Amino acid sequence: MSTRLSPAEWVRRRRADIVDRRLEVAGARAFGRLDSLGESWHIVDWSETGLSRRHDESDPLGARAGFLAVGPGGVYAVTVADQGLFRVLIVGDVVQINGRRWGYVAEARRAADRAATALSAAAGATVPVVPVLAFTGVGAMSTNGVPTTCLVVTDRELDRVLTSGGHRISQATAARLAKIARDCAPAVARSPEP
Repeated sequence: MSTRLSPAEWVRRRRADIVDRRLEVAGARAFGRLDSLGESWHIVDWSETGLSRRHDESDPLGARAGFLAVGPGGVYAVTVADQGLFRVLIVGDVVQINGRRWGYVAEARRAADRAATALSAAAGATVPVVPVLAFTGVGAMSTNGVPTTCLVVTDRELDRVLTSGGHRISQATAARLAKIARDCAPAVARSPEP
């Protein structure tokens, strides 16, 4: 029995490996910017909550890195997209990179809705989750009307945007919500995607 891959399988595996590495780097870059938030903030990786689409067989190249940021400003579902060297053009909910349109805003909203549904069910109270779309890379960003239902930032501005929400919840509540997010992974994974 040969373990040698066919050329097409090798290309698919190689491409998936490259996407995985880019996701890790983009997520780490955005996550690294959050060191200044302090101990009152809790970061929960999507893999701990079941929100990750990283191993979605139907769309292996459309996966995004991301995490939940829980702190005094509230609960934020951060979706990280890598723009690389390309310019990002944003007009309302339309995101265009290198001439191609992406559904990043809708994807960020779906992730936040899934997180809000699972957290609310586990906490027994309504937990609002704010969708955030964070771009990593060195390309420029141009906007002509930003989305009204999603925050759009670069990884360099992420910490400032999260802290700009003020103090809506206590530090103890933030810690409990972060624990609930880690504990409700099976419920999030089972919740249907809208």
